[in-house]
Amino acid sequence: MLKLAGVLLVLMILFGVLGFVANVAGAITKVAFFVCLIGLGVSLVVKMLKKA
Repeated sequence: MLKLAGVLLVLMILFGVLGFVANVAGAITKVAFFVCLIGLGVSLVVKMLKKA
């Protein structure tokens, strides 16, 4: 019974860490998306200004 509790505790910690990593990765992805979006907007503005 004690081994089962130990295994469940390890699994709980493991899944907690994995969930945290997934959340951090999701946040980094959102930040990267917005950075790319801003970069695209800036490059379009620069192109428009060069044409004018």
